[in-house]
Amino acid sequence: MTDASRPARTASHLSPAGRLAYGLSQAARVAWFYTQYRMAARRVARGPRRSGKPPRGMPSTGDVLGRLHDLMLRDLANIEAGIYGMPHDWLPRPLSVLRASRLFFADLVAVDRRRRARLVDEVYDQSRRNRAKRSYPRYYLQNFHFQTDGYLSDVSAELYDYQVEVLFYGAADAMRRQALVPLRDFLAPRRLAETSLLDVAAGTGRFLTFVKDTYPDLPVIALDLSPYYLRRARAVLARESRRWFINAPAEMMPLKDASIDVATCVYLFHELPPRVRLRVAREIARVLKPGGRLIFVDSLQHGDDQLFDPLLDLFPMAYHEPYYRSFARTNLNRLFADAGLTCTSADVAFFSKVMVLEKPS
Repeated sequence: MTDASRPARTASHLSPAGRLAYGLSQAARVAWFYTQYRMAARRVARGPRRSGKPPRGMPSTGDVLGRLHDLMLRDLANIEAGIYGMPHDWLPRPLSVLRASRLFFADLVAVDRRRRARLVDEVYDQSRRNRAKRSYPRYYLQNFHFQTDGYLSDVSAELYDYQVEVLFYGAADAMRRQALVPLRDFLAPRRLAETSLLDVAAGTGRFLTFVKDTYPDLPVIALDLSPYYLRRARAVLARESRRWFINAPAEMMPLKDASIDVATCVYLFHELPPRVRLRVAREIARVLKPGGRLIFVDSLQHGDDQLFDPLLDLFPMAYHEPYYRSFARTNLNRLFADAGLTCTSADVAFFSKVMVLEKPS
């Protein structure tokens, strides 16, 4: 039986060779995705200029890379402390990376076309033309980020993680992994096999790969509205045991009251209309057991890191994020309190914030 107080696939420290491997691999990762970002930006710049002026006071590239360096030091410290292990893909497969890069740049032409023309409803129009048998919420039928098919195709699911890493210079996974710190604290006194984790809007299952790397005996549920993203999640988690998949909206989860010990929610709320955010928060509170925990990771908000405030204004100008402006100024403590959850901590990790919320016992 696995000792629930110890992660099953981590070490309590890294050797000098391990630290060197982490440093070299992450430096190469950042260099690769930063270069991809700059190449994409140059290609987009060849077309007509976007409307709207960039906000004043933008941080320099050096400022951004400095914050990213802080995140990587934090990630390394967590690995050295045994909170989680080295990233499972720290040594990437070159052919896989090159294929993802090729697909990314091939789709960039269509993304830029939509951005310049402000085309955001192709998914909605296609669903009407095809008279889709399945109905999705209207807010979901959009080309989020101007990406092809929104969240409703296998191609989108294959591209998504790479697109996000390009956007964040290769730091998206390291930001996600910060949720493992409060997860470790919650799981430490519990028997893993008798504890349940729900990942709300699990997407391609990327975050759950890190959870299962660290806690292979922990039962996990991946819930997402996109059947295509869940199909990819099934593939990436195929070798893991004790994992289940639910294709459903986060605002109407087909789960019993007080049935989940701990929930995670990574990068969902900034893509929800305000009225839906509260519904999702209430659903999470409903399914959590008394004394349960929500570990919440999403974008920074105004005031979290003043250096990045201008970028929060620029983001919805450059990408189709229709609900981002309201999210960036939403009082999340109040929103979750209205749902019955109390914030016990909040922290900043590069472009993300990590909140821990508790349901009263």
